[in-house]
Parts: sequence; structure tokens; C-alpha cells
Amino acid sequence: MKIRFVPLSLLLLLTTGTVFSQTVTGSNVITSAAPFLTISPDARHAGLGDAGVASSPDANGAYWNPAKMVFIDKEYGGSFSYTPWLAKIVNDMDIFYLSGFYKLDREQVISASFKYFDMGKIFFTDQGGGSLGDYNPRDASFDVTYSRMLSPQLSLGLTGRYIYSNLTGQFNNNNALGESKPGQTVAVDFGVLYKVPLKSASLSDLSFGASISNLGGKISYSDDRNRSFLPTNLRIGGAATKELDPYNKITFLLDFNKLMIPSPDANGNFQNKSMLSGVFGSFSDAPGGFEEEMQEITKSMAIEYWYNAVFAGRLGYFHESAQKGNRQYLTFGLGFRKNNFGIDMAYLVPTNGRESALAETIRFSVILQVPEIIAVDNSVTD
Repeated sequence: MKIRFVPLSLLLLLTTGTVFSQTVTGSNVITSAAPFLTISPDARHAGLGDAGVASSPDANGAYWNPAKMVFIDKEYGGSFSYTPWLAKIVNDMDIFYLSGFYKLDREQVISASFKYFDMGKIFFTDQGGGSLGDYNPRDASFDVTYSRMLSPQLSLGLTGRYIYSNLTGQFNNNNALGESKPGQTVAVDFGVLYKVPLKSASLSDLSFGASISNLGGKISYSDDRNRSFLPTNLRIGGAATKELDPYNKITFLLDFNKLMIPSPDANGNFQNKSMLSGVFGSFSDAPGGFEEEMQEITKSMAIEYWYNAVFAGRLGYFHESAQKGNRQYLTFGLGFRKNNFGIDMAYLVPTNGRESALAETIRFSVILQVPEIIAVDNSVTD
């Protein structure tokens, strides 16, 4: 096990930012508390370059868009995912993700998930280098999702989330940050999905989705004077599927993401705004105007190929502006489904020409999904 030496105040400051992303080259990088909430939890969508707001639903679908779960063609199921995080530089940081769903009827699905981020063992010091002891920082979130079909093409979804972030174990930190404590708050996700079947056209299926995630109260690791925004995120995208023949199917995906939290000012400082003013003002507060606002949008694009609904190959690309974090990488993924069982794997390769802590990130997911028994009944969507 690798032990890292970290000043306590530095950990509190860094973890309200892009500490888990790549090397930052710009001065106006948007940062937030609890960044683990934005890390892709499952291997399938990680292999798709983090695209998934309009992808076909599976046991992990509620993370990407709570609305799409109602279109799943299974009665119930679950998934377990594991990611050795930043494995290129440390060997004791891990992300675990457990999810499950149950289809109440044709029009309603409930699901739940638990995400746990183990940051490994850290030896804390004060500003003068004195020992404060060691601790194992950890973050966790627990979600409950309800998805409802409004018509055969349209659905809505809502997720409630409890967030717990314990970075320091309540060390008594006598500096400007005050005494440290675990951060706790709640948040919600909203999602919508619209599906267009095109059986007579060149495409078999067309889907459009949008979601807002982690919309909730600010979180504090010390006192109410030091509260940070959650990574509230707007995701919009689409997916187009073509059935080439009875055995071969291919899907093209494209997602756009924007953090709905304040941009730093020209000096790199964050303004003290309320949660709602920060969210609504996030589209027009960049010091560089419209051009900088566009730089805050990340893009994910991907291709997913299935053979006989058994074997899958995935290729994705994620792009973030060099002025806003500089995360740019290719992703590769493989999938296998047989009867009720499935397994996915993903691998990440940076493309920005710089040393990256994300290099060689690998993810694994195991899925169990039981097909539903279709019953003939009356439906408000008929």
C-alpha cells in the first residue's frame, strides 16, 4: 500500500476542484466539491467515451439519464462495477458501483445505486510539516430513481441522491479553514428521453435525451463560511441505431456536457453565489464571454457494435478544452451477453500529448438482467 503525505488544508482545497482530472493548463478551470460524482461508474459507457444520455438502457442507465430506464426490456436486474482509480500513479484508490432496477409495469421502473470512492491511505501534516496522523478518505453516494413513460416515445425520470464525503476524519485543523468535518448534502437528477422508431428508414431507432444531475445544496468540509458547489451537470445528446441485418447492429452516440456552476473570474477566483444563482448564471458568467462559455462544453462521441446481441465492441472519444481541464482521450470497450449474464470492460488512452494520471484507466462491470414476461394489459400510453 502506498502512503501519501498531504497537508490537511491542501486536501480540503484540492478536492473541491479538478484534483482527479488531468493536468490543468488553463487559469479558468471550473471546479466543484465531490468530483467523484462525475466519474463514469460503469465499463460500458466508459468505453463509449462517457457518452450515454440517449444510449440503450441497462442496469447502470439511471446514472446517465433516469428517464431511459423505463424503456429497458428486462423485468429486473443489477450490476457491479469496479475501477482502480489513477492506477498509474497510486495503487490503493478504487471506485465501486452497485446498481439495480425493478420494472413495476410497462410504464414504471424504480432503480437504486450506491457509489463508493476509496482514496487510499493518506498521512496528514499541518502547514509546518508536523504529523496529524493518517486516515483513509472516502466518498459515497446513494441514489433512488423513478422513471415514468408518458407515451410510447417519451419518458421522464427523477433521482434523489444522498452524498457523503469524508476527506479528513474530523481532524482538528487550527487554520483559516477551521475544524474539518465530513461533508453531507442531498441532490436530485432530472431526465427526459424521446425515442423515434424508424423501421422503414435507413436508421432503425433514433433517441434524444437530456438530463441535469447533482442539482442540490452546497457542501462544506469545515463551516458554513466555506461551502462549495456540487458538480451540477447538464447533459444533452442523441443516439442513432442501425440494424444492418438480423445479426449485426451499430449505434452512433454524441453527448454534450456543461457544468452548471460559476466560472472563476479573470483572476481565477470564485464568486460567492447561492446555489440557484450559480446554476442559472453559469451560462453567461465566463470572463471571456461567449467564446469561453463554449470552451466549457465537453464532447463525447462513440460507436457501439453488437454481433448477435452477444458480443460488443466500443470506441469513444472525449474532448475538453485545454483552457478548462485538458482531458482528451480515446476509450475502447468490449462486452459480452449470454442468457441473463453480461460482462463489460473499458480502457482509456490519453490523446492530449501530455503525461496524464488517467492513462491506462481500466474498468470492469458484471451485469445480471432477467427478461420480463410481457403481459397484455391496458396502458395510458396506448
